[in-house]
Amino acid sequence: MNRIALCPECGNARGMLDACPHCGTATLPHLTVDTVELNIKVGNPSVEDALDQLARKIRLLQEMGARAVVLIHGYGSSGEGGLIKRGVHEALESNRYADRVDDYYFGEQVAYGSPTCNTLLKQRPGLKAYLRHFKTGNAGMTVLILGSESRSA
Repeated sequence: MNRIALCPECGNARGMLDACPHCGTATLPHLTVDTVELNIKVGNPSVEDALDQLARKIRLLQEMGARAVVLIHGYGSSGEGGLIKRGVHEALESNRYADRVDDYYFGEQVAYGSPTCNTLLKQRPGLKAYLRHFKTGNAGMTVLILGSESRSA
């Protein structure tokens, strides 16, 4: 198991958003990184369910101290972009998450080595582990730069 999140009760590595499998506490863990990956396409949710899940998880990740999220929403098999991807893009562009997300970059914009990618890496070096694999960008993901938790309270 990776050590991205540590249980505040027993100190063991655990999942970010699940109860600790070692001691059972549901208390939010401590993150050891400021950049995390979040996959909202798991389980093939409806667009609205995926967007609601995103809102809840962004809030929790913010409380744990995450500053950047590599959001995996998938591209879809139609060749034109999937419904969840379009829903995420529309929600961000209409400021649905403006109280939690300071900035966002669609995967197509962050090809490794591009000016946008280089700017992002200066702000959030933790993104390098994710973005270095995308020489041409990745239309199935979006990078979210989160605001401070106190702003959403």
